[in-house]
Amino acid sequence: MPSGALETARERVSLAAEDLDGNRVAALLLELAGAWGVAATWEEVCRPLLARLPGRTAIDLATEHALSEGTRVALDVYRREPGRSLPTGGVLLAGAEREEHCLGLHALAAALREQGRGCLHLGPALPWAALTNAVHRARPHTVVLWSQTPVTGRAYRLVRFARDFPVLRVYGAGPGWIEPLTAPATHLRTLPAAVEACLT
Repeated sequence: MPSGALETARERVSLAAEDLDGNRVAALLLELAGAWGVAATWEEVCRPLLARLPGRTAIDLATEHALSEGTRVALDVYRREPGRSLPTGGVLLAGAEREEHCLGLHALAAALREQGRGCLHLGPALPWAALTNAVHRARPHTVVLWSQTPVTGRAYRLVRFARDFPVLRVYGAGPGWIEPLTAPATHLRTLPAAVEACLT
């Protein structure tokens, strides 16, 4: 995408967030996703804008919440057809235990819908025991666990979980996995890489 168009897009979304207009944020991101695709919109617009907010003052926090909520709404409605369920493709998405932030999983779910695939998205803060139960019940072939902060990105727990399910492909996604993930678990660092892993 042209750099000028990218900067304009970031500025428009940023101004909408500063105005605390989550609906406008969502509308702009839906427009961008339709033109550029989910992966490019997430990697080139959403992630940089979210990272740019320091989140220390009351104004920063309010802006961050407006941007996050508008982003979540846009990702959740993108190419979602009411009453129609896409095949999950054996993909289970969840936030790590005590992890309340999982916008990246909403982006991955939207990117999979863009490819005509669904997923079982269980949301944030899924305890390890509940994740184990979900795997037994849903029988996915791929699990992606999101961690936003090192507090929730316990690499040894994810590796142990992966060893308990040798037939599963287990991935950690998000910036919280600061310790190296060793086989059989793997770290997905970008949305395109996550989409490819889930579709393979």
